Amino acid sequence: MSDLLSFLSVPILIHVLDLFGTMAFAVTGAFKAIEHKYDIVGVIILSTITGIAGGVIRDVIFGKYPPTAFINPSYLILTVSTAIIIFVIYPRIKIHWNLFLKFDAVGLGVFTVIGASVAYHLFGMNILLMSFAGVVTAIGGGILRDVFVNDVPLVFIKEIYATTSFIGILIFFIMLSIGVNFNTSTIASILITTSIRILAMKFNWNLPRVRL
Repeated sequence: MSDLLSFLSVPILIHVLDLFGTMAFAVTGAFKAIEHKYDIVGVIILSTITGIAGGVIRDVIFGKYPPTAFINPSYLILTVSTAIIIFVIYPRIKIHWNLFLKFDAVGLGVFTVIGASVAYHLFGMNILLMSFAGVVTAIGGGILRDVFVNDVPLVFIKEIYATTSFIGILIFFIMLSIGVNFNTSTIASILITTSIRILAMKFNWNLPRVRL
């Protein structure tokens, strides 16, 4: 595994992981759209918005025009393909609600570290910019997904979500600070972030709320 990570160049690794995260979040967008009885066009649109919105928001804020998702057709091809596949097979997988949550956790983990890595390559070891980019990339698409179907965004009500993203960014930052290889730091941080999110769902870890 370490040999493979060393073989992959940073741009290739980032692109592959970005596509993987896009697919994971696109799945959650398709699930939400189908549950709210959207037609095939609506499913494709919500899947695409969920998959690319976080990265687009990050790129616009950081002054990258046009955003990567608008100039590389692989992102749109991936979200459209994912939406169509989920639309077709949904009757066979609809009972597996945990599949939605698992893909959401994977998307959170991948986009958290991808966003932080973009800030790292642009601005160096700046924890504030890395945190901002990582969290925006991780939660932007999910918030829009939930708002568009008139649901309260998952990030505001379900277990630790944005906090998980920040923990993943902090781990990524610490690993880079102590000299761990970039590729290894990236994969390890994604796995840890995703695992924390899955454990939070399993054991219902929540931040404190006001008792009414």
